Parts: sequence; C-alpha cells; structure tokens
Amino acid sequence: MGKHIYLGDGVVVHRTNEGGPVELADRVQIYGNTFIETGMGGRIRIDEGTHIQPGCHIHAYLSEVRIGKMVEIAPNCGFYCYDHGMAPGIPIMEQQLRSKGNISVGDGAWIGYGVTVLQGVRIGEGAVVAAGAVVAHDVHDHAIVGGVPARVIGSRLDTV
Repeated sequence: MGKHIYLGDGVVVHRTNEGGPVELADRVQIYGNTFIETGMGGRIRIDEGTHIQPGCHIHAYLSEVRIGKMVEIAPNCGFYCYDHGMAPGIPIMEQQLRSKGNISVGDGAWIGYGVTVLQGVRIGEGAVVAAGAVVAHDVHDHAIVGGVPARVIGSRLDTV
C-alpha cells in the first residue's frame, strides 16, 4: 500500500485460491461497496492518483488487472480477466476457469458509469469509455468508445 490511500465504507479486498497481491500506489481512492478480488495467481495493481467510484468489481483470476495513473472509474464498473468454460454436459459452476490474458488500463483514461471490461483487453492512455459499454477488444490511446460491444465513436485528439 502506498501513502494517502482512501478506502470507503464497505470496500472489500479479498484474496482466495492462491490469489496474488493487490497493490495500491500513492493517493489511490476507492469508494464504498467496491469489491476487489484475486485468485489462482491473478494480481491487481492500481497506480497513483486513480479514483474508483462506488460499486465497482475488479476480479483477477489467472491473469492481472493493471490500472494506470490518474484513471477515473465511474460507479458500478466491472473488470473480469477470466471466464468459465462452456463445455456441454458439465454445469457452468463445475467448468474450469480460463483467461485470454491481462486487463490493462492506460494512464489518464476515463471509464464511464456501468462499463464492463473483459479479459485480454488493453484500454489505451487517455481513452474514454462511454457509460454502459462492454469492452471486449483493445482501445487505442485517446480513443472514445461506446456501445455493446464497444466500438470507436471518436478521438480525444479531434475534440476542442
């Protein structure tokens, strides 16, 4: 843990099933009712000055979730770097977990209300993800994306 960390009421940080560390750099602020969990070798790193608003879920199993510096994450967002298998004849709860890789959010990005970020995705530096989007593919630096699945709708480099 870094210096000057703020953890609001109801923030849960949980490590299960051989989960890796949760690292919080200086001046990270995590607001109420946020759930952060690692398991099966997954790890989480949140860099300095990042704000995570209430009700977010960050789950790192099998892979890493890394959130850069000065990132703004609105309420009720979810980050999931794994899923369950879907083989026929086996209940979902009995399927092995699997991962397509890490989730990475670049410095200065803004993740809007209720966004879901899926496994193996990189969100670029300074990118903006519109409210309610599902990010299933990489987002370039300074891109503005929205929708389900998220697609490019603009660029911060083009705005004044």
